[in-house]
Amino acid sequence: MILFCEEVCNMKPQELYNLPEEPGVYLMKDKHDTIIYVGKAKILKNRLKQYFTARDKHTPKVKAMVSNVASFEYIITDSEIEALILECNLIKKHKPYYNILLKDDKHYPYIKVTIREDFPRIMLARKMVKDGSKYYGPYTSSAAVREVIAMVSKLYKLPVCNLKMPSDIGKRRECLHAHIEQCIAPCINPITREAYRKQIAHACDFLEGKHEELLAELEQQMIAASEALEFERAAFLRDKINAVKRLDERQKVISDKQTDEDVVGFFRQDNKVYTEVFFIRRGRLIGRRSSVLNQVSETEDSVVCSEFIKQFYAENSDIPRFIYTAYESDEEALLSAWLSEKSGRKTKISCPKRGENKKLTEMACKNARQSAVDHLLKGSRQRVPARVVELKEKLNLPALPKRIESYDISHTAGVDPVASMVVFTDGKPARSLYRRFKIETAKGGDDCASLTETLYRRFRHAKEEEEQLAQGEEFQPKFLPRPDLILLDGGKQQVHAISELLQLLDLDIPLFGMVKDDRHRTRGVISPQDEEIDFKGSSASFQLLSEIQEEVHRFAIDYHKKLRSKRVTGSVLEDIEGVGEQTRKKLIRTFKSVAAIREAELDELKAVSGLSGRTAENIYNFFHKTS
Repeated sequence: MILFCEEVCNMKPQELYNLPEEPGVYLMKDKHDTIIYVGKAKILKNRLKQYFTARDKHTPKVKAMVSNVASFEYIITDSEIEALILECNLIKKHKPYYNILLKDDKHYPYIKVTIREDFPRIMLARKMVKDGSKYYGPYTSSAAVREVIAMVSKLYKLPVCNLKMPSDIGKRRECLHAHIEQCIAPCINPITREAYRKQIAHACDFLEGKHEELLAELEQQMIAASEALEFERAAFLRDKINAVKRLDERQKVISDKQTDEDVVGFFRQDNKVYTEVFFIRRGRLIGRRSSVLNQVSETEDSVVCSEFIKQFYAENSDIPRFIYTAYESDEEALLSAWLSEKSGRKTKISCPKRGENKKLTEMACKNARQSAVDHLLKGSRQRVPARVVELKEKLNLPALPKRIESYDISHTAGVDPVASMVVFTDGKPARSLYRRFKIETAKGGDDCASLTETLYRRFRHAKEEEEQLAQGEEFQPKFLPRPDLILLDGGKQQVHAISELLQLLDLDIPLFGMVKDDRHRTRGVISPQDEEIDFKGSSASFQLLSEIQEEVHRFAIDYHKKLRSKRVTGSVLEDIEGVGEQTRKKLIRTFKSVAAIREAELDELKAVSGLSGRTAENIYNFFHKTS
């Protein structure tokens, strides 16, 4: 490899034509010498020229990147595959701002079999390394790995300890597993290396999904044991068969092919692409993995696919023979060659257009869409204030109430009924999330019916938005996510009414009503079970509760007053010829009230900006005739 560095500000256009016509990697740097982009090229000269000529053809993202480039380095490599490997390593190391970055905080565990040892062990591994061992997975959790290891160890009577053989032979006394004959105990029993490794080979077959052969062999052994009247051994073999069948039931069969495949699905949402990978081994879905690609709003699907494959398989050494992707890759042949070299066997990447494999990619895309919905609903995992934690403990909630919604009804003797919804996130009012409702069907003055209508409409909107997201529509949700806690400005009747609604909608959301004392101050809350919880003193959770109750009441009153004022003003002025909505607004803005308009002189009315003389006379005559 050869490294070169160029300063963009000192480069002349003709110097771009002197760049090497060889494969390599380039690193774009800003004025602070920070690497902001890493790329590879089959021909460095052609690729770099594209950045600094014909800039009007660039996407906004590329334009922004190029405008920040102060210098660049390039590294000449011997081949395009070598450039690809180097690019992956540099992106992983520097995490440049303008590169598409794969975000996956999870570290999926594997089962490791140390086959290079004389007496191999089966253990959990957090990552795959090139140490000659066999790796199986990845699995969804450490618990799943331990469960499979325990099953395999029991089936084949393999050690579950960390002893190393043959060096540890004779150094320990018989353990419990050896005593109850659940381990062949090579540490104390004279078992040959060949016999032990035969058991390990059977265990590896099991981990590779070759369950049919194992079940057939076990059933033959069980029948033979029964015929020989060895009922204890027959019962042991029966338990083995049942254990294998239970594992079979958990590993969903989704293909009748006995090949190893990964299926990759994608789903775009805003500036992200959510991905889902199915790990299919011998026709069985043994695991799945979700992740997110950032900075992709202007990136073509084919580039997204290539970037994902490079970053995902740079970290993952378990490479199958076939990788089916929902998007076509713009570097399919190159990436297939790279993965074949990396895995030591032929690997093929393709984007199926029909048939069973096409259906599998569609299934993966559907799961990627669900990951996007789940990500939205979970929201950010920010630090939660102490008063929110205290409220959770006080109300004995199942989870932290990161999103609290509160509702109140306001009306005047049943006229102009409205509902307010205020939202507190992490203990603070989120005013952009507040919503107002005009009561449409409930009878004026019936607070229970009004609240029921309001919350029904609120959750109906949420369901509609979830369906839109699942269909791939891009928009800003107004009613998602759902709340972690609902607080009503009301007592038993209101709480019972909404509790029934939540049950009807099959929603399990904690619900309480906020009750007040004789002085109309917040006293505590009441549950659907009529249990009243007092919030005495000046605790942080009590202050939060008081703020919520005051805010939801204020928001409801303000909206009701606005509607009432609009109705009263409109009812008087709408009968005047020439006075429309805009004129009414001008008059109220100028005179502040209908009474002031009534008392105004004709000259004052004519002085209102935008009001014609004839309309001013109509207004003046209307009030003076009616008075």
